[in-house]
Amino acid sequence: QASQDELKAAYRRLCMLYHPDKHRDPELKTQAERLFNLVHQAYEVLSDPQTRAIYDIYGRRGLEMEGWEVVERKRTAAEIREEFERLQREREERRLQQRTNPKGTISVGIDATDLFDRYDEEYEDVPGSSFPQIEINKMHISQSIEAPLTSTDTAILSGNLSTQNGNGGGSINLALRRVTSAKGWGELEFGAGDLHGPLFGLKIFRNLTPRCFITTNCALQFSSRGIRPGLTTVLARNLDKNTMGYLQWRWGIQSAMNTSIVRDTKTSHLTVAMQLGIPHSFMMVSYQHKFQDEDQTRVKGSLKVGFFGTIVEYGAERKISRHSVLGATVSVGVPQGVSLKIKLNRASQTYFFPVHLTDQLLPSAVFYATVGPLVIYFAMHRLVIKPYLRAQKERELEKQRENTASDILQKKQEAEAAVRLMQESVRRIIEAEEARMGLIVVNAWYGKFVNDNSKKNEKVKVIDVTVPLQCLVKDSKLILTEASKAGLPGFYDPCVGEEKSLKVLYQFRGVLHQVMSADNEALRIPKQSHRIDADG
Repeated sequence: QASQDELKAAYRRLCMLYHPDKHRDPELKTQAERLFNLVHQAYEVLSDPQTRAIYDIYGRRGLEMEGWEVVERKRTAAEIREEFERLQREREERRLQQRTNPKGTISVGIDATDLFDRYDEEYEDVPGSSFPQIEINKMHISQSIEAPLTSTDTAILSGNLSTQNGNGGGSINLALRRVTSAKGWGELEFGAGDLHGPLFGLKIFRNLTPRCFITTNCALQFSSRGIRPGLTTVLARNLDKNTMGYLQWRWGIQSAMNTSIVRDTKTSHLTVAMQLGIPHSFMMVSYQHKFQDEDQTRVKGSLKVGFFGTIVEYGAERKISRHSVLGATVSVGVPQGVSLKIKLNRASQTYFFPVHLTDQLLPSAVFYATVGPLVIYFAMHRLVIKPYLRAQKERELEKQRENTASDILQKKQEAEAAVRLMQESVRRIIEAEEARMGLIVVNAWYGKFVNDNSKKNEKVKVIDVTVPLQCLVKDSKLILTEASKAGLPGFYDPCVGEEKSLKVLYQFRGVLHQVMSADNEALRIPKQSHRIDADG
């Protein structure tokens, strides 16, 4: 937001500070010359409206983008943003052929009813009958990849294999999708399998208004019984900022009409749905609470009532690593019985394990399905996941330090040189501030502070930035904007990849003040709230 006059004033101040002719010592003169050139390069970028707009929006990577030399000058920030996005699209299109978007699901059904619902008298004379029999009775594997052909055309190849109680089959599908405009797209699908025969489908998506869209899916399924047509239409509308309403009509093998309302906010997700159809009609309410913690914990529950019976489900999911989310759901139904469903999402892959515990409503099955996963999760989290994530973070930090070691060393040398060059200016600033009982920085430290007793074994990593901060004082004020303080003159990053803070002890009007500020937090001193109470 700085004006051209403010830029010129800052440029002149730094030029006076770093001008090589102001320093007689050969070493200081060399360091001053290097910093003076850096200041000049920065001013060249910021004094030109076009390069400044590019840098303000995209930083150095924007300046390094090829193609700006052919762009007409005197453009607004919005026009420059459009130009940058166009150049990016051209670069992305050159790499389209190398891209895929793999997605997959593996589902393994487990029959564990022998754990809770067995007739012991039938197995008394059978060897090994004392152990419950747990079986895998079904399995499903599906996988899909996307291959962009052009900027508007995409080919999607998918396949699946299923088996249940010794019988199985599979299918393969090819879909061609074309984005026709900013409002819609169309998709043609061709499929074949050993269970259902050839399939031909057409799907169309269209935005009717900015708040309403429609999706239509037509399909022809060829089988030994003849041709089975199907049609599904979904009409959706934004009811408000966080709420969507859906109307669905399905005609074909399982005809039905469905209406649902979905409300999704930062802290909750609510779904209310009702369906009338053949063979199933039901009403369903589902609620999910989203905790605003680091692990993105979610707790959910649902009630579903229909011609098939009643099902109550409750469960939770939690992020266990950067790309993995683990969830467990207990399903209690009449006449379905009790089941435990475990799901692991790893990037774009999903692993699903439904475990059927009993066909009856047994309190013991419900208890173990609820408590068992919790005990196992907390034990695994404490003994395996947490140590693994800690070790992984340390490896990443170490790798980041190694990759940036030479750059950080250079920044450190530049910061130390800047501090030496600032000494004379700081002396004059302190004399002026003392004369008016103004702002004097007594001590200032920047880096990683350890105040939590649980982290007392961690090493404190801070640098002294008293001189650089005093050099920024003007008219008894110090103002820092919302940006990493590692980029300030005389600063550098003492602990790459770790949380940093700035701690300042300063004197104003003869009274001591103290403040601690987060790395990217704006800071303005002096303030009355920073005053140190002499009685305390």
